[in-house]
Amino acid sequence: MPIHLRAEPGDYAEAVLVPGDPLRAKYIAETYFDDVVQVNSERGMLGFRGTWEGKPVSVQATGMGCPSAAIVIEELVMLGVKKIVRVGTCGGLQPHHALGDMIVALTAVPQDGTTHTYVHEPHCPTASFELVHAAVHAAKELGQPIHVGPVVSSDVFYNPDAGQYQRWSDRGILGVEMEAAIIFTLGALRRVQAGCLLTVSDIVVEGEFTRISDDDLRAAVDRMTRVGLATVTAD
Repeated sequence: MPIHLRAEPGDYAEAVLVPGDPLRAKYIAETYFDDVVQVNSERGMLGFRGTWEGKPVSVQATGMGCPSAAIVIEELVMLGVKKIVRVGTCGGLQPHHALGDMIVALTAVPQDGTTHTYVHEPHCPTASFELVHAAVHAAKELGQPIHVGPVVSSDVFYNPDAGQYQRWSDRGILGVEMEAAIIFTLGALRRVQAGCLLTVSDIVVEGEFTRISDDDLRAAVDRMTRVGLATVTAD
C-alpha cells in the first residue's frame, strides 16, 4: 500500500482522471460515475472508482503543483493505473482565447523544479499521442470546440515576473497551469499514457487579467469532464 494513496492494486481502474482539486474529484465521481466507491481520503486527496457508460474509471485529486502531482502519479502507477488524463484549469495566454475555452495540451514547458529533478538535461514533456487523438475525436463527437497545442507548467500562481506571460504568449504557448509537465514526464518514464485537458479559467494577455464566473466555470468544467471521460475510456 502506498504512503499517500491508501489503496491496494485493483482499487483504481486502469483509466483515471486527475483534477487538482479534491472537491472536483468528488463532484466528478458523484455526477458522472455509477457504482461509486471512495478509495482514498488520505490528506484530503480524495479518490474514487466507478463506471462511466459501463466502463471502469477512477478519479483522483493531485493537489496543486508538480511536487504534489508527482507523488500521486507515482503511486497511481504503483497501483496498476495505465492511462492518466489531467482535467484542470489554466490561464489562457492567447488573445483569441475566451473564458471557458478548452485546451488539449500537446506538450508542457517544464517551468518547474520537479521535472528538472527527474530529468537533468533539456527535455520536452509530451502527451501520449493516443490520448491526444482520442481527446480531439471525443471533442468533435460532442461538438466541443478546442485549442490544441503547447502549455507551460509553472511553480507559481502569483508570478513575480509579470512580463513572463507575454513572453510565453509570443512563443505560441496556449495556457499556463501547474501540473502537466510532470504528468507527461512520469507518463514517459513509467511507460503509461498521460494526457491533459484544460479549461481556460483566466485570461492573462496584454497586461490584463480577467477571471471566469463560478457558474460559467462549472459549465465549462462539465464540458471538459465529458471529453475527459470519453478520452480516458477510449479503446
